[in-house]
Amino acid sequence: MKALQHFFFKSFKPAIKLAWMVLALGAQTAWSALPIEHEKLPGGMDVYWVQVQSLPMVDIQIDFDAGSRKDPVHQAGLASIVSMMLNKGVLAQGQNPALDENALGQAWADLGAVFVASAGDDRMSIYIRSLSQASVLNPAMALAYRQIASPAFSAAIWSREKTRLLSDLKESLTQPGPVAARAFKKAVMQEHPYGRSMTQGSIQGINVRDLKTFHGNHLNACGAKISMVGALSREEVLKIANGLSQHLKSSSSCADASTQAQSASAPTHLARVNAFAPVKPLERAQRINIPFNSAQSHVLMGQPGIERADPRYFPLTVGNYILGGGGFVSRLTEQVREKRGLSYSVYSYFAPALQAGPFTMGLQTRKDQTEQALKVVQDVLEEFVSEGPTQEELQAAKDNLIGGFALRIDSNKKLLDNVANVAWYHLPLDYLQTWSDEVQKVSVKDVHQAFKGLIDPKKMVSVVVGAQP
Repeated sequence: MKALQHFFFKSFKPAIKLAWMVLALGAQTAWSALPIEHEKLPGGMDVYWVQVQSLPMVDIQIDFDAGSRKDPVHQAGLASIVSMMLNKGVLAQGQNPALDENALGQAWADLGAVFVASAGDDRMSIYIRSLSQASVLNPAMALAYRQIASPAFSAAIWSREKTRLLSDLKESLTQPGPVAARAFKKAVMQEHPYGRSMTQGSIQGINVRDLKTFHGNHLNACGAKISMVGALSREEVLKIANGLSQHLKSSSSCADASTQAQSASAPTHLARVNAFAPVKPLERAQRINIPFNSAQSHVLMGQPGIERADPRYFPLTVGNYILGGGGFVSRLTEQVREKRGLSYSVYSYFAPALQAGPFTMGLQTRKDQTEQALKVVQDVLEEFVSEGPTQEELQAAKDNLIGGFALRIDSNKKLLDNVANVAWYHLPLDYLQTWSDEVQKVSVKDVHQAFKGLIDPKKMVSVVVGAQP
C-alpha cells in the first residue's frame, strides 16, 4: 500500500493527488458544530472561518453584494453573465501574461484546484477548493485574485457566449418547468427585482462595457464576505483574506454605507436591504393558466414569504417540514399522493433571502386531475394555517430535523455553505451550536401563529403550465 501511495504522489499531477486524498481520507472525517471565528479587515471585508484539520484541504467562498437584484431594469441577467465571464480569461498583470479561457482552465487543472463563480438574487459567489499545502494553495490564490479582480471580458468571447445564451434561453422555454418558474416568480415577486428573469431582449442589450461597469461597481472589498473551512491557521486565513482585499478596488459609496449602518447600531447588511423597497404582499388571489403541449400539468402555488432575518424563521422551518417539506411524512404528500394518487411528488418550501423570498408549493399531475389536485393542496394549506400542527406532528418534525442536522455539516463544502450563510445574513457566530436548541424550542403555538400571521390561503398565486386552453 505504501508503495502504491508513493507511486501516486510522485508520478501524477496535483489534480490526481487531490482526488486520491479526498477518497482516502474522506471516510475518516468526523464533523461537529465547530466554532466559527470572525474578523473584520481594515478595508471593510468580513472574514469568517472554521478550522478543520482532518483533511489537508481548504474550501473558500467569497460573497459580493452583486446578485441579480443589482441588475439594471432592462438588463436582467447581467450579474449572472458577469460571473460566467470571470471564467473566460484574465488580463496580463505585472510579469504574469494574459490567459485566455483555455489557458485559465489548464492552470486550475494543473493545480488540482477548483474555481466556480455564480450569481443568485442577492450575491455573487466565488467558490475555491484547494489543497492547503503552500505549494498548491499560494499559486491557487494568486490565480484566484487575478481572476476576480482582472477578468479579460473579451468582446469576441462575449459575442460567442451571447449567441449560446440566446439559444439556451430559447430551448428552456420549450420545457414546462422553466416556463412555470418564470411566470410564478414574476407574479409572486411583482415589481421587486427578485421577480425578473433573463430575456432575449435583456441579453441582447448587454455589451462588454456593461460587464466592466457592473464588475467595477460591485466587486469591492467593502461589504464582501469571505468564508473558509479547512486546515488553515488564523494567520493563514488572514493572509488569504488580506491578499484578496488588496487586489480589489475600494468603493467610497460602499464604505460610506457601512459607516452609516454601524453608526446607527445596525448590522452592515441592513444597508444593503434598505436600498430596495420591500417585497409587497399580494392583494388578491391570481390564477395563471399557460397552455402547453406536455403530458402533465406543472403546478406552482405560493406568495411572498420571509426574509432570513425574520424571527419566525425557526417556527416556519419546523412547520413547513410538517406541511410539505418532510417528504413522505408531510401532510401534502399524505393527502395528494398517498390518499388520492394525484401526483408522484408534492412539496412546499420557504426561500428566505435578504428580503422576502417566495413561499412555494409545487407538484405535477395529469391534466384531467389538475383542478382536483389544486383543490386538495388549497384545502390542506387552509387547514394547516387555520389549526396549526398537532403535538405529535411537531415532535416528529423536530426529531427528524435535529436528528438530521449532522448531515448538514458532514463535509467541508456543507460546513462552508453554513458558514457563508452566517456571514451573509449576519447570524450569530454560535448559530451552528444553537441550531438544534432553536428547533427544540418551537411550540405548536409558535408554528400556528407564524403561519397564520404570514400565509393567507385566500391570496395565493397559482400557475398551471399545461392547462387546457
